[in-house]
Amino acid sequence: MSDWAFYKTPKFIQKLFPSLNWRVNTYEKVIYPTFDDGPIPELTPDILNILRHYNAKATFFCVGENIKKHPKIFKSILDDGHAIGNHTYNHLKAWKTDDNEYLHNVLLCQTEIEKHITYQKKLFRFPYGQFNLRLARKLKKEDYELIMWDVLSKDYNISISADRILKKSIAYSEGGSIIVFHDNLKAKDKILQFLPLYLKHFSDIGYKFKKL
Repeated sequence: MSDWAFYKTPKFIQKLFPSLNWRVNTYEKVIYPTFDDGPIPELTPDILNILRHYNAKATFFCVGENIKKHPKIFKSILDDGHAIGNHTYNHLKAWKTDDNEYLHNVLLCQTEIEKHITYQKKLFRFPYGQFNLRLARKLKKEDYELIMWDVLSKDYNISISADRILKKSIAYSEGGSIIVFHDNLKAKDKILQFLPLYLKHFSDIGYKFKKL
């Protein structure tokens, strides 16, 4: 993810690319937490414990090679009732990868996912938020729902404090928001600090957390 990325995706960008899912249209007090890059033994179990404490469901956009390395942790995500999305097999950058190679990498990840799941809708998120419209059209032809976000926590950025991440994430989240957190080592220390506080804040004012 680039450091210049917005905390709140501007409305003009959302309107410019309507084939991508930026948020959920709802009048309900619901937020959709998502976690990119896992599963990993150093963090995923802790995230699951936090979500369980707040009766929160989420969507995990998993990297195929991590699923293959850590099948038991991947299974624990499923056992807790969370949704799974495809995040390519090797966390590829679309702007630096040939389309055919990229699509093959997506297929590799999907194959790994389907070793553990008999059926669910096919969700996909572009690593780093990097996409092009050719790839988007091809993935939609393969029945993928392309999930972006309207709130980015920036928990991957080592120069931003956990307190600032919490304040920005709370300020920009609203009913229907899809927010991105990261299930990776760069985010580990900060997410364990702010994620419980984020969930508590919105739980206390009547919000629920659902999977996509």
